[in-house]
Amino acid sequence: MAKRIGSLDDMEQLRKRIVSGIDPNKTMVTICGGTGCQAYGSDKVFQAFTEEVKRQGVDVEVGVKATGCHGFCERGVVIVILPEEICYLRVRVEDVPEIVSETLVQHKVIERLTYEDPQTGEKSVKESDIPFYKHQSRIVFGKNRFIDPKSIDDYIAIGGYEALAKALCQMTPEQVMDEVKKANIRGRGGGGFPAAVKWQTTRSSPSDVKYVIVNCDEGDPGAYMDRSLMEGNPHSVLEGLTIGAYAIGAHKGFVYVRQEYPLATENTICAIEKAEEYGFLGKNIMNSGFDFTVEVERGAGAFVSGESSALMSAIEGRVGEPRPKYIRTSVSGIWGKPSNLNNVETWANVPLVISKGADWYTSIGTEGSKGTKIFSLVGKVNNTGLVEVPMGTTLREIIYDIGGGILNGKKFKAVQTGGPSGGCIPEQFLDKPVDFDELSKVGAMMGSGGMIVMDEDNCMVDVARYFVNFLSDESCGKCVPCREGLRHYHKILERIVSGEGRESDIELLQDLSDVIKDASLCALGQTAPNPVLTTIQYFRDEYEAHIKERRCPAKVCKDLISFYIEPDKCKACMICLRNCPVGAISGDKGLIHVIDQGKCTKCGTCLDLCPTRFNAVTKLSGEPVPPPPLKREVTREKGSEQ
Repeated sequence: MAKRIGSLDDMEQLRKRIVSGIDPNKTMVTICGGTGCQAYGSDKVFQAFTEEVKRQGVDVEVGVKATGCHGFCERGVVIVILPEEICYLRVRVEDVPEIVSETLVQHKVIERLTYEDPQTGEKSVKESDIPFYKHQSRIVFGKNRFIDPKSIDDYIAIGGYEALAKALCQMTPEQVMDEVKKANIRGRGGGGFPAAVKWQTTRSSPSDVKYVIVNCDEGDPGAYMDRSLMEGNPHSVLEGLTIGAYAIGAHKGFVYVRQEYPLATENTICAIEKAEEYGFLGKNIMNSGFDFTVEVERGAGAFVSGESSALMSAIEGRVGEPRPKYIRTSVSGIWGKPSNLNNVETWANVPLVISKGADWYTSIGTEGSKGTKIFSLVGKVNNTGLVEVPMGTTLREIIYDIGGGILNGKKFKAVQTGGPSGGCIPEQFLDKPVDFDELSKVGAMMGSGGMIVMDEDNCMVDVARYFVNFLSDESCGKCVPCREGLRHYHKILERIVSGEGRESDIELLQDLSDVIKDASLCALGQTAPNPVLTTIQYFRDEYEAHIKERRCPAKVCKDLISFYIEPDKCKACMICLRNCPVGAISGDKGLIHVIDQGKCTKCGTCLDLCPTRFNAVTKLSGEPVPPPPLKREVTREKGSEQ
């Protein structure tokens, strides 16, 4: 049983004891254990390392540690060898013996496992030299890669719980509140509302019972910032939550984790148990007279349950539906009691403010948006993963300097920020600083941090249809403007992408947007028009092409495209014929292949499988399909038959 910490001196002695047992010069293999890398087999890689260092007799000199997410999820399994900081990517079990013998024993770098720049071909050995990491500022997320999320000692060794000790032993609740207010932490969950204002409202509400809540019900497509923090460094969130509870006067907290996050749930429960053993949670924390306990609640997977009042209804055991906002949850939340809710990333910022001070914190970011923000950078970029940058960093810096530019040398078209209710930002705004205020000026929003990059092959009408479809499915249906408005939205967009659009549809979508925004009960409906309005504003020509010309410029919408085999390029290799799932292709050895347009389901298999040296299959949109060639014989090249 760990000794309970009762004072600042106890805290410092504990940290010194833990640090004294760590050899900073000892080689340590840190293996990303986040969900992304687990999908690539990081558990098996970890097991292979622990066995291989023993087999090769270096287990005394070399340590092996499973950590939280490193961020470069696309290149998993990611390992970093400390203190040299050698970073290997896409590591598999079969690579482990070579890494141990070559790198850990003979100190040789294995070039094929290092990062190679997709643009220049330049190699980077150290993690800090890789462009994806080099241009970040990982003050919140960066600790993930150093600690075992199930080890509270690892967290304490890097300064964990010192902010809590400082708050409880040296500061009054009012002083904590003042420091958070001075730092101007704005909520990272989407709204950007000042945390201190919300805290003060809950604190001032007349009730002896108050609650604080961590919102880890992250449901945006492609976004997993909160999940990775809760998986990799749950103690930072618990520490921030406890400091907030102290300032607000709450003695009970909840961590609401969506059901699809089993690892985050497991690691959070483990962290709570460890924190209770040391006395960072429970009765009379650090002899301050302050009591605080935390309970984990699992969500049922509904997207709308991420909304504050719906989430609180779910905690109460009721259906997760939004409530009318004439009474704020900070005044009347869980069971009618004042309840303060912030998302995972917001709480994780609090210990930094208390330990390093508001002046340090406000030196980062822009005038109205302080600190850093974690983004989930996904889509048509070379480097995808979790990115943490100072507020005010431009979209161009994130997409090109960190993301490595657009895949396959394609042309950038748009970036969608803020989750499914966010806006699509075109190329002309790539130099726009990313913060709460600037993005709203172009019809987008920061949201919780989703960032989906699109290239010339994306149809923006289809993109709007996709997000509206998602939001329509996820609407709780409680209010008519959202429920029926989104259904009608989707019906109109389906009509347009199928080539049945009407010239009045664009104006109809805009008029409908005003009703949905103004009359919906919660933020899901109020922000749902963003993807439609921004795509109309910046890509109106694509809507008009679909409606007036029955043409999809990006050649995406299935009802507006046709696949055609160019006779002069077809070598009768028979690959497309053999793989067409509906038998729509005719031909034979020595005969040019032809697609029967009546049978074709436009699945694209022929285009995908046609050898690149031929490029015989093409997509058409808006132009008639040429008739079959009169002469079908083809002169085959040697080696073309497969």
